[in-house]
Amino acid sequence: MGGLVFLFGLLMGSFYNVVAFRLLKGQSPVYPPSHCPACQHRLGFWDLIPLLSYFLLKGKCRYCQASISPLYPLGEGLCALSFYLVYQKTGLSRELVTGWALASLLVLSVLTDLRQKIILDKITFPMLALILLLRLWTGEGPWWWYPLGGLVGAGVLGSIAALSRGGLGGGDVKLYLPVGVALGPGLTLLSISLAALSGALLGGLLMAMGRIRRRDPLPFAPFIWLGTMVAYLYGTELWDWYSHLWS
Repeated sequence: MGGLVFLFGLLMGSFYNVVAFRLLKGQSPVYPPSHCPACQHRLGFWDLIPLLSYFLLKGKCRYCQASISPLYPLGEGLCALSFYLVYQKTGLSRELVTGWALASLLVLSVLTDLRQKIILDKITFPMLALILLLRLWTGEGPWWWYPLGGLVGAGVLGSIAALSRGGLGGGDVKLYLPVGVALGPGLTLLSISLAALSGALLGGLLMAMGRIRRRDPLPFAPFIWLGTMVAYLYGTELWDWYSHLWS
């Protein structure tokens, strides 16, 4: 079953690549059929096999030899990994649907942020509505617990953005509305802490290597993906470990 889930994640990741690319350009995510952005040639079945086609074609279009962005295999692999890890945690339960919706939101946000340093409202807000409905169906505890998580997430990150004076964008802040709804307040704070820590570590490393300067923007969505997935998958265990450490 795990192999089928991974394959499904690859297929969804391939679709999310198209959605992210076309929404950034203001185009329909479903029409016209997949084609090369450079030469407009319609792509065939052998051009669209997730991960495999990219490496068999050596990262170039079969028809015009234009370079294919490595974001395509990255999106496919990231989605497959996310879907598989969520399935390993939830099994075939109602929570699987919520976990996959959260993973889909995160992957789409990573793809748009890496392409153009933008997290699109047209992705964030529809996913907020979907995740809120799913949480009312799958959540445990009082109904207001998960909406409170969204408010906490956006509030905390909004405060960090204000204090950083441009270090974080509004898209990152709004992204934590659906993320917080999915996680609830406690795990949302853990997600923010892990995202900020991993971002600071990589940013510091890149500055030390001379790859970026202090005020250069660094896409934050990949770190939100990391912090949120760790919090969602292992947050309860991490809190238990931390509590026992200090007890």
